[in-house]
Amino acid sequence: MSKKAFSSILILGFFLLVIGFVVRVSKERVTEGYKINENPKLVVGIVVDQMKHQYLTKYWAHYSDRGFKKLIKNGFIAKSNHYGYAQTSTGPGHTTVATGTYPSVHGIIGNSWFDKKLNKSIYCVDDNSYFSVGSESDQGKKSPINMLTTTLADENRIATNFRGKTIGVAIKDRGAILSSGHTANAAYWFEGGEKGSFITSSYYVDSLPSWVKEFNTSRVIDKYLKTWNTYYDISTYSESGPDDNNYESNFKGEEKPVFPHNFKIKSDKNGKSYYGAIASTPFGNSLVADFAIEAVENEKLGEDTNTDFLLIDFSSSDYVGHQFGVNSKEVQDTYIRLDKEIERLLDYFDNKVGPGNYTIFLTADHGATYVPGFLKDSKIPVNYFNSYKWKKHIENSVLELFKTKKIIVGNSNNQIFLNHKLIEKKNLNFEEVQSKIMKIMQSFPGIGNVYSSQEILNSNNDHHTTLVRNGFNKNLSGDIVYTLMPNWKSPRKGSTHGSMYDHDTHVPLIFYGNGIKKGSISRRTDVIDIAPTIATVLGINSPDGSTGQVIHEAIDD
Repeated sequence: MSKKAFSSILILGFFLLVIGFVVRVSKERVTEGYKINENPKLVVGIVVDQMKHQYLTKYWAHYSDRGFKKLIKNGFIAKSNHYGYAQTSTGPGHTTVATGTYPSVHGIIGNSWFDKKLNKSIYCVDDNSYFSVGSESDQGKKSPINMLTTTLADENRIATNFRGKTIGVAIKDRGAILSSGHTANAAYWFEGGEKGSFITSSYYVDSLPSWVKEFNTSRVIDKYLKTWNTYYDISTYSESGPDDNNYESNFKGEEKPVFPHNFKIKSDKNGKSYYGAIASTPFGNSLVADFAIEAVENEKLGEDTNTDFLLIDFSSSDYVGHQFGVNSKEVQDTYIRLDKEIERLLDYFDNKVGPGNYTIFLTADHGATYVPGFLKDSKIPVNYFNSYKWKKHIENSVLELFKTKKIIVGNSNNQIFLNHKLIEKKNLNFEEVQSKIMKIMQSFPGIGNVYSSQEILNSNNDHHTTLVRNGFNKNLSGDIVYTLMPNWKSPRKGSTHGSMYDHDTHVPLIFYGNGIKKGSISRRTDVIDIAPTIATVLGINSPDGSTGQVIHEAIDD
């Protein structure tokens, strides 16, 4: 063999050895999970308030290629993603996304609920231990005190030794606070009224950062106090019903709930602008996007190797849905405009943080039902459930049976709270009292199932009972829980939510960016799966109460 040939063999052998070493090291890094340096610099959690999954498909033709479509085509979508509990609403929804578990574990069983210890109704984030920051009102006396578990953002803060930041932004206080968790650097929400400013709580900071003060005083908000007309020609909105109908509620000062909606509305005789109206238009979402971008800029999110969290809640879609209903032109225009805000945020993150340096998950806190009148006019069998008559029926029947109304001390979130002390004082058998009230409830038109607290805790695994149990916390929930039949709805105008049925539980779930595969699945997933999936991407612990499963199909291994 010539020296030249021998040298060639040595060189080839050397390259093969190097390649083998690189491959072996690469495999070891993957199999051992060493992806610390590859973690996203920023995780953006987007929760859209009252977004049905079908809004993605229903309005698809009107979306741009750089908003929802970009997320779906270049990310991962779970097509059959649901909430696994009954009584779907904003507070429990955001907490479930953040904690990876149900209200039965995380403790946020409603937006408000009757507190058995305090013997009064409480709001999910109220906390008089703190004061308002950025406002003279009580709207900042808030904290995540009632949330019993950690959130995904909490776990990231701990994993990064608190170097990774967490900022929450929303119109609604509960949306910002419950998404962000206990250890957030700050959560900001919108206070309407005469000023229209973002505020926070002393739980987070003693005074507003200078950039928040500047944002509020810049009056960016004033550009949104304007007439709301459709983004595109209203004649192209063929996916929704007629603009003028009997299923919607007027804005103050309007004769009919039709486009265009004039938002140069005055709040009082002095002619001061009422900024709260913006929350009920798609411009509220635009304002939140403005503020979120400022938060990234000024808090320097995504600028180092410690993963930061930005939690965004787009709340205005819920206000619009409640007022106009899910088949309205207003809801369609709200989502067309939200698509533009998603596009704006994606463009910003690409330019600021860099493609491949951030991860997004997008979901909703609940869906929504159709307006009863719309269903009836469409020949779908439906009945209107009158909540006022229902409560009067229960009160009068209890008075007749027990000679006092005080046997029932609370009624919230489809739960009845009984007066245990009074029942004991009257020497009544608790189970007999419970059973008699349940029979009264079951006889009322529209009531589906009625469960005692004992039945829920000892229930079998049929689908509907499981949903009720997952929303039931034995220390916080009531003594009796009831559900409505699927063809009974309320209110008469606009849409609502809060049931165990698919129109309320089926919500979008999209993952996008660093650590995420392109693709989709049609098998049923649960909202509680979001937190453990993102935790796996980051290589950190799931929240301490998490009961969700990792969606392995979404993760880029």
